[in-house]
Amino acid sequence: MPSATIKIFLVHGDAKRLRTAELSNWTGKAVAAPRNEFDGLLARDEAAGSGVYFLTGLDPETGRSAVYIGEAEAIRDRLKSHLEKDFWNHIVFFVSKDENLTKAHIRYLEGRLIEQAKQAGRAVVTNSQGSGAKLPESDREDMEIFLQKIHQLMPALGTDFLVPTTVHQEATAKKDILIYELKGLKATATQNAAGFVVFKNSQAALEERPAAHKYPWVVNFRKRLIDDGTLVANGKALTFSKDTEFPSPSTAAAVVCGGTANGLTVWKNKDGKTLKELESV
Repeated sequence: MPSATIKIFLVHGDAKRLRTAELSNWTGKAVAAPRNEFDGLLARDEAAGSGVYFLTGLDPETGRSAVYIGEAEAIRDRLKSHLEKDFWNHIVFFVSKDENLTKAHIRYLEGRLIEQAKQAGRAVVTNSQGSGAKLPESDREDMEIFLQKIHQLMPALGTDFLVPTTVHQEATAKKDILIYELKGLKATATQNAAGFVVFKNSQAALEERPAAHKYPWVVNFRKRLIDDGTLVANGKALTFSKDTEFPSPSTAAAVVCGGTANGLTVWKNKDGKTLKELESV
């Protein structure tokens, strides 16, 4: 993705409250706000335009991050109908400053964004069905560029559900691969911008250590990964069914060993250097 300059305007001087965001040399614009500033967001001129929007919060059934992705020819009118949804606590919408987004454009964007959010796997997509629209080739290319700009701005607005959680092992330099070997089990991983990724087919202990029950978060974390199919029983071990992102090396190590572990010392490169040693170089 090319480098970019982002201009964020804090309407009330607070980065958590109503704000707008733009990229240099781009006709799009984002507006974001918490739910308790819904009226202020709707009062803005941008809310009268056509575009795509995102309602984000927590899924009440799983406790995971959740998102609803929609499109509207009049953002203001459509958003009012979503007040009956109680899962969301934050909203972001994107419009075009040159008012050049047609109904077909925004339906195309909505369909692609739903698809990308599901592929990223960071949040439960609450849409009951997909959308999308066919576009002429030139329009499709324009909207793909618009999508790229949305991807650039969303993390800057505190929303990362479009960021892929996976890191393809074959694309990672061998020097960046980290290994945790434990009683015949082997897990491989790498660090990324968002945290720490354990690769698909890595192994984890089948059962927790007795001491793990002193730290319920370890047991709960592993249970969630088992319940959602990320960890699958395979003989005398659990196997990761997909690349899986963790907030830290120690969290990943705890899930792998079924207890607590210092990720800086148990993860090592192929030469036996610990992550702690590698970071101190």
